[in-house]
Amino acid sequence: MLGTLEIREIEAPALRDNPLGDPSRRTLLVYLPPGGRAGLPAAYFLHGFTGSARGWTNVSAFQPTVPERLDGLVASGAIPPLVGVFPDGFTALGGTQWTNAPAVGRYQDHVAEDVVAFVDGTFGTDPRPASRAVVGRSSGGYGALAMGRDRPDVFGHLGCHAADACFEYCYLPDLPRAAAALLGSGPAEWLESMKARARETKLAGSDHPPLNVLAMAAHYSPNPDAPLGLDLPFEPETARIREEVWARWLEHDPVRFVPRRIEAFRRLRSVFLDCGTRDEFALRWGARMLAESLRAAGVEVRHEEFEDGHQGTGYRFDASLRWLAPRLGRG
Repeated sequence: MLGTLEIREIEAPALRDNPLGDPSRRTLLVYLPPGGRAGLPAAYFLHGFTGSARGWTNVSAFQPTVPERLDGLVASGAIPPLVGVFPDGFTALGGTQWTNAPAVGRYQDHVAEDVVAFVDGTFGTDPRPASRAVVGRSSGGYGALAMGRDRPDVFGHLGCHAADACFEYCYLPDLPRAAAALLGSGPAEWLESMKARARETKLAGSDHPPLNVLAMAAHYSPNPDAPLGLDLPFEPETARIREEVWARWLEHDPVRFVPRRIEAFRRLRSVFLDCGTRDEFALRWGARMLAESLRAAGVEVRHEEFEDGHQGTGYRFDASLRWLAPRLGRG
């Protein structure tokens, strides 16, 4: 790398006393391009479910990491210099949707307030919303959309890769699989046994549906009086959909909340959306619906599809950065 990647530990006031007991001291990766850094725009990267800040440096054979890709784009002149910021959102439930969730913690405030203040104060980045982009993939893409909805006062640009959207398509198939895994044990008991097995051996592919459903329920249907502080969207013995709980989930669906909160999205200067045509969670359809809603409202949107699935698509940050980075700082 021609630039540098700094690893910092920062205190996160927004995460103090969070309901899961997760640490409020968090790892933060910061990419700094060669040369001066004062006054530069910044892109904030939100990782996906089960990811972490340090996960951005995981090496795959023959492939650059996302920070290395960012460095290559800057070094080649493909994009103007910018600071890359990689916060940590791992939780006791495997991850966050980067929102302020009563059963999980205030991860939106952590990024929009704790992390932004630290980066601006430490590295002298341009503090204008027009000079900040928030980009994410999968759960991170969902978090970017939620940030556009709630914090256009902080982020003026948004990049969203394969975000959880159109819940009927992306979540419903997991519900019977989660019900089968949880049958005969409560959510808390299953979670502890899964973690013990992961420590002794590894996570199984079949662990994803129940873990994902538990984490999403903590975000979309919290209940402080229920085990793990959440309501499941199905009956444990029959897997019958609990319509009242499922309705609460749908309130958090981007294909529904984007049209309802369109005035917030009109404040954004640009939005990038993409998804693979073979995405295993059928997320391409939600991306198409979002692009349609945003364009109808006059939001500047770039929507792309590419031939791939859901996993291993970090290379797509090249596309969003090439489109978003030249727009940072304008106006």
